[in-house]
Amino acid sequence: MSLSKQFLKTKPRCRVRFRLPAEAVSGVQHVTVVGDFNGWDETSTPMKRLKDGSFTVEVGLETGRQYQFRYLADGSRWLNDDAADAYVWCEFARAENSVVEL
Repeated sequence: MSLSKQFLKTKPRCRVRFRLPAEAVSGVQHVTVVGDFNGWDETSTPMKRLKDGSFTVEVGLETGRQYQFRYLADGSRWLNDDAADAYVWCEFARAENSVVEL
């Protein structure tokens, strides 16, 4: 799992690339990234499966903030990102959420 950040020089925005390696999602058909930045909508940010079996998506986010997120595999299995900047307990999910800080 990985996060990469590309800060824009002319705007207070950052392109964040979310990536799940094939080993982490073996046998999975569909993955979305769900978080503060999309209102926790389980369908609005689908990830694309690459030829090597990994999944990826790039999202433009405002800088100076932190965003909680998780991955949703096949609509039923929640995953955190091992490369997250931090983790925050979520009472609603009764689990930790990953955090990306910009």
